[in-house]
Amino acid sequence: MELPAREVCYRALESRDARFDGLIFVAVSSTGVYCRPVCPARTPKFEHCRFYCSAAAAQEAGFRPCLRCRPEIAPDLASWRGTSNTVSRALALIAEGALDGRENSVEKLAERLGVGGRQLRRLFLQHLGASPVSVAQTRRVLFAKQLIHDTRMSMAEVAEAAGFGSLRRFDETFRRLFQRPPRDLRRRSAAAEPDRDVVLRLSYRPPYDWDNMLAFFEARAIPGVELVEHGCYLRTIEIDGALGSIAVAHLPRAQSIEVRILFPRLKALPVIAARVRRLFDLSADIETIDRHLSADPALAGLIRERPGLRAPGGWDGFEIAIRAVLGQQISVTAARRLAGRLVALHGHPLPAPFRNHDSLSHVFPGARRLASASSIGLAMPAARLATLKAVAEAAAAHPNLFQPLSAIEETVARLKAIRGIGEWTAQYIALRAVREPDAFPAADLGLLRSAGSIHGASMNPAALLQRAEAWRPWRAYAAQHLWMAGARENSSHSTP
Repeated sequence: MELPAREVCYRALESRDARFDGLIFVAVSSTGVYCRPVCPARTPKFEHCRFYCSAAAAQEAGFRPCLRCRPEIAPDLASWRGTSNTVSRALALIAEGALDGRENSVEKLAERLGVGGRQLRRLFLQHLGASPVSVAQTRRVLFAKQLIHDTRMSMAEVAEAAGFGSLRRFDETFRRLFQRPPRDLRRRSAAAEPDRDVVLRLSYRPPYDWDNMLAFFEARAIPGVELVEHGCYLRTIEIDGALGSIAVAHLPRAQSIEVRILFPRLKALPVIAARVRRLFDLSADIETIDRHLSADPALAGLIRERPGLRAPGGWDGFEIAIRAVLGQQISVTAARRLAGRLVALHGHPLPAPFRNHDSLSHVFPGARRLASASSIGLAMPAARLATLKAVAEAAAAHPNLFQPLSAIEETVARLKAIRGIGEWTAQYIALRAVREPDAFPAADLGLLRSAGSIHGASMNPAALLQRAEAWRPWRAYAAQHLWMAGARENSSHSTP
């Protein structure tokens, strides 16, 4: 990413301009600290300031995170910076641990993305000002710092959760960076007995249309797996065979969401946080997206009606793919019932200590479980049952099937190679599971009806695709606005 002029960055710092929060970080040579532009500390002199486009770049330059403004809780906008889709996809994989552990490396990450290690490093320096390894290390340090500030976890638990190889390495890193042991960063009031669950706050860039996001999830909540209650989203989760649950609430004044986690493995906390960010699309630069889409007068009215509407993701790519197949040519309600039946037949029961609600009893079945099942057991057309089986077998054979590894055209082609997956289903999976911001299932009946309504003319897929060219590279967000507008008029549209 190319930073604005230093004078512009400094004016943003002087005025504590929240529009720059998460987009720039200011390092102060006289203190050795780097801050968010909204830091309440006294504004340093212009000649003492250096500006960076990422926390990793500031940290790699030798600066340490500010203890007042806490860079670790700045809105995470890294995946929206610059023009490199490769960097965006790499960041998504790093957030899920692609560079954690000795067995992982930049070369392996680059291979997954279809580029060379040298090229990946060059792209990271160009767009983020830091190497992939530095980005991963900074993520680890900042996540540990957030756990120290916001939870009652012991230092050993924090070290394990943040991915440090040992407590000694964790202690050495914090002493080197902050000139003090990590326990000294914790307020005395927080040093109490650990809670049964872990509570994290994840920031976003406002506006955020929480009510409509929640309505989207509520309409599709799978019985036994998901629930929307009292303005909160609850669900069961599975990571590498371990089972647990999460509860997500909105904190509008703090411009963040609160995630309450019940899970047996501390090392999974960064992955859980990354998946929740993806599920609720917290990293979107929504002002930029809405401004771009509002150039179309037909969409401008929808965006004024729902400012801050995001593109909902999915907890697990395989789950979204199965939902998409179940929802082919039937209503949302019918697809939800089928998904509940599938979970009752094949889902793993969730142990009682890790249930955050009595009605959440099972986790969604994994690919291997469905692939090895002698019968799916659902009353539906044989062709769709065969597609469910084909998706399960493909996901079991290729664990990275739903990860963001390539351009949208290649992703859609890879998905369409699965028996029974057509253009509509592939685009929908790319939108919600792979998190492609430009995915657009133009053949969706709900999109066609809604687009025809706002444009005052009937639409076919070809005409809608032509109209949507102006919405690129954020057609997924246009689709969400069209779906929500259509849902108001016809609650039974077919989008799963």
